[in-house]
Amino acid sequence: MTCPICRKPTDPTWRPFCSRRCADVDLGRWLTGSYVLPDPPAENDDPAAEDRPRPAS
Repeated sequence: MTCPICRKPTDPTWRPFCSRRCADVDLGRWLTGSYVLPDPPAENDDPAAEDRPRPAS
């Protein structure tokens, strides 16, 4: 297995990373939003609905 950050062989102590540095780089990417998990689309998500005029109440 190789480190997902630098592609060096992994170290069992930091698995799946090779070092603390690569583990910290990965954590930083999660914390800054570089990695995101997509939300499933909501049932009422209709981009075209934003262009339609709203009925007067």
